[in-house]
Amino acid sequence: MQKQPTVNALISPEGSLEILSNHEVNRLKDRSEGGLYQLFRQCALAVLNTGAETDDTNDLMEAYADFDIRLVPQPRGLKLEVVNAPASAFVDGEMLRAIREHLFAVLRDIVYSSTISNSVPGFSRDKPEDLTNLIFHVLRNARALQAGRQPDLVVCWGGHSISREEYSYSKEVGHQLGLRGMSICTGCGPGAMKGPMKGATIGHAKQRVKNGRYIGITEPGIIGAEAPNPIVNELVILPDIEKRLEAFVRTGHGIIVFPGGVGTAEEILYLLGLLLHPDNADIPFPVVFTGRQENAEYFEMIDRFIRNALGDKAAEKYEIIIDDPARVAQTMKKGIAEVETFRRAMQDAYHFNWMLKIDPVFQLPFEPTHESMRALELHRHQPVHMVAANLRKAFSGIVAGNVKQEGIKQVEARGPFEIAGDPVLLDPLEDMLAAFVAQNRMKLPGDSAYIPSYRIVSRATETQ
Repeated sequence: MQKQPTVNALISPEGSLEILSNHEVNRLKDRSEGGLYQLFRQCALAVLNTGAETDDTNDLMEAYADFDIRLVPQPRGLKLEVVNAPASAFVDGEMLRAIREHLFAVLRDIVYSSTISNSVPGFSRDKPEDLTNLIFHVLRNARALQAGRQPDLVVCWGGHSISREEYSYSKEVGHQLGLRGMSICTGCGPGAMKGPMKGATIGHAKQRVKNGRYIGITEPGIIGAEAPNPIVNELVILPDIEKRLEAFVRTGHGIIVFPGGVGTAEEILYLLGLLLHPDNADIPFPVVFTGRQENAEYFEMIDRFIRNALGDKAAEKYEIIIDDPARVAQTMKKGIAEVETFRRAMQDAYHFNWMLKIDPVFQLPFEPTHESMRALELHRHQPVHMVAANLRKAFSGIVAGNVKQEGIKQVEARGPFEIAGDPVLLDPLEDMLAAFVAQNRMKLPGDSAYIPSYRIVSRATETQ
């Protein structure tokens, strides 16, 4: 990635968090391993780089190695000083308002996530109920939870590296959702995360919807690869990928999945692993897989992989709709109406799905390393939700090796992550990954061909 022109500027708050304690300021300035400076700098640079054609956090950090961000205390609050920031974030010397909002959202969420565990007596990052409460508190602090609002939030998942035609289709689906008054929540980046939001803005404009929501939920490890698109009007940064995924299913009322790569596959397996839990059997949660006619084969491949790994019961949890945006929106509207009826009957909140049971295996952070990836239990001689959980971790590791700074460094130092297990699971997995590579779904097209961050290890090799 080539560095673009830069500017220095002093930025006033926009949208959130103008006041910090001395302790919080000191932690943000602390450049040691236990401090927050490096994390804050990485996320801030990603936000300032919105719109750039890159999905490699490592490249971004190297291209802007001289970027700095500093807190400047003021009598009535604080300001941020940015040094050597991407000039694309400014117009006539003034930072774009959306980027300024996102920058202070980064500050808000990093500070809050780092302090909440110390402010809640008895809090433990190993307790499922405490982790769910942490997610709730982060979302509430970001004002992303709106009590009293009728269910209308559709989560859209899909690839950041997609074709122009696939992007246009995702935009038309968003348009149809917007015409029906529904709001959009995505991973906040480009591609299938931006398309539905852009389409929904037009639908909302036609229906004079003035309170449309475009929520972007991300986490520090991925934000450099998927910088918030400018349509996002509510940005929330969760501490890690597991909490990000839980935030999607707790706040959303239904999910639409567009074509994508390993990140999308990770999300699908996470979602199905939850919905297959016996305690969630009666909880309505509409899920639609959709794409253009040219994507029919893609979803047939995904469907075969799911049925092979998780069984036909898993396939009952979603509906595949090809090349029909209006039907997708109608299906989602009907499904969300059922969600509203159920929540009302069960006296569960509209704004946060407290009833959804999430097994701890889906909540506790998975740190992809060569050892942890090699040790994954990838076989079908275990409960189906554990199959989904371990496959989800395998995809999470590939995502890390593809676009996350720490994962990229590990692969560069020690070679690809090895994925071993039962060929009954791994052969279809290898075929699907090969299809992702052939369809350019692993990373944004660049100057060089994609080099896999993973290597499938056969059982024969494993036993040698």
